[in-house]
Amino acid sequence: MDFSKKVDFSDKLFVQEVDGEMVLLDMESENYFGLDATASDIWRLLQEGKTLNETVEALLEIYDVDAETLRKDLSNFISELQEQGLATLR
Repeated sequence: MDFSKKVDFSDKLFVQEVDGEMVLLDMESENYFGLDATASDIWRLLQEGKTLNETVEALLEIYDVDAETLRKDLSNFISELQEQGLATLR
Protein backbone atom coordinates (compact mmCIF):
# COMPACT_ATOMS: atom_id res chain seq x y z
CA MET A 1 0.00 0.00 0.00
CA ASP A 2 1.29 3.46 -0.87
CA PHE A 3 1.45 5.34 2.43
CA SER A 4 2.02 8.68 0.71
CA LYS A 5 -1.63 8.63 -0.39
CA LYS A 6 -4.72 10.06 1.26
CA VAL A 7 -8.08 8.37 1.71
CA ASP A 8 -11.33 9.57 0.18
CA PHE A 9 -14.42 8.28 1.90
CA SER A 10 -17.59 7.40 0.02
CA ASP A 11 -20.29 10.04 -0.09
CA LYS A 12 -22.82 7.27 0.57
CA LEU A 13 -21.65 7.12 4.21
CA PHE A 14 -23.44 8.63 7.15
CA VAL A 15 -21.02 8.95 10.07
CA GLN A 16 -21.90 9.71 13.67
CA GLU A 17 -19.74 9.80 16.78
CA VAL A 18 -21.29 8.01 19.75
CA ASP A 19 -19.49 7.99 23.11
CA GLY A 20 -16.11 8.65 21.47
CA GLU A 21 -16.47 5.94 18.84
CA MET A 22 -17.61 6.22 15.26
CA VAL A 23 -20.66 4.53 13.77
CA LEU A 24 -20.87 4.35 9.99
CA LEU A 25 -23.98 3.68 7.97
CA ASP A 26 -23.63 2.76 4.31
CA MET A 27 -26.72 4.50 2.96
CA GLU A 28 -26.72 2.30 -0.14
CA SER A 29 -26.56 -1.13 1.50
CA GLU A 30 -27.95 0.00 4.87
CA ASN A 31 -25.08 -1.81 6.63
CA TYR A 32 -23.79 -0.41 9.92
CA PHE A 33 -20.15 -0.46 10.91
CA GLY A 34 -18.95 0.28 14.42
CA LEU A 35 -15.39 1.49 14.91
CA ASP A 36 -13.64 0.92 18.21
CA ALA A 37 -11.63 3.72 19.82
CA THR A 38 -8.46 3.00 17.84
CA ALA A 39 -10.25 2.75 14.48
CA SER A 40 -12.15 5.93 15.39
CA ASP A 41 -8.83 7.72 15.94
CA ILE A 42 -7.65 6.49 12.54
CA TRP A 43 -10.91 7.68 10.96
CA ARG A 44 -10.58 11.17 12.48
CA LEU A 45 -6.98 11.56 11.32
CA LEU A 46 -7.82 10.47 7.78
CA GLN A 47 -10.85 12.79 7.75
CA GLU A 48 -8.47 15.67 8.54
CA GLY A 49 -6.80 14.94 5.19
CA LYS A 50 -3.66 13.32 6.54
CA THR A 51 -1.75 10.90 4.34
CA LEU A 52 -1.38 7.33 5.55
CA ASN A 53 2.22 8.17 6.58
CA GLU A 54 1.06 11.19 8.57
CA THR A 55 -1.62 9.05 10.17
CA VAL A 56 0.97 6.47 11.21
CA GLU A 57 3.17 9.19 12.73
CA ALA A 58 0.25 10.66 14.68
CA LEU A 59 -0.83 7.24 15.95
CA LEU A 60 2.70 6.37 17.07
CA GLU A 61 2.50 9.38 19.40
CA ILE A 62 -0.78 8.11 20.86
CA TYR A 63 -0.31 4.34 21.07
CA ASP A 64 2.52 2.15 22.35
CA VAL A 65 3.01 0.05 19.21
CA ASP A 66 5.83 -0.48 16.76
CA ALA A 67 5.59 1.20 13.35
CA GLU A 68 5.58 -2.06 11.38
CA THR A 69 2.59 -3.45 13.28
CA LEU A 70 0.76 -0.15 12.97
CA ARG A 71 1.36 0.03 9.20
CA LYS A 72 0.08 -3.53 8.79
CA ASP A 73 -3.04 -2.84 10.86
CA LEU A 74 -3.72 0.44 9.03
CA SER A 75 -3.28 -1.27 5.68
CA ASN A 76 -5.76 -3.97 6.70
CA PHE A 77 -8.26 -1.34 7.90
CA ILE A 78 -8.03 0.62 4.63
CA SER A 79 -8.28 -2.57 2.56
CA GLU A 80 -11.44 -3.53 4.43
CA LEU A 81 -12.98 -0.12 3.75
CA GLN A 82 -12.05 -0.42 0.08
CA GLU A 83 -13.59 -3.90 -0.17
CA GLN A 84 -16.84 -2.51 1.21
CA GLY A 85 -16.72 0.36 -1.30
CA LEU A 86 -16.42 2.89 1.51
CA ALA A 87 -13.03 4.37 0.66
CA THR A 88 -10.52 4.93 -2.14
CA LEU A 89 -6.90 6.04 -2.14
CA ARG A 90 -5.70 9.12 -3.99
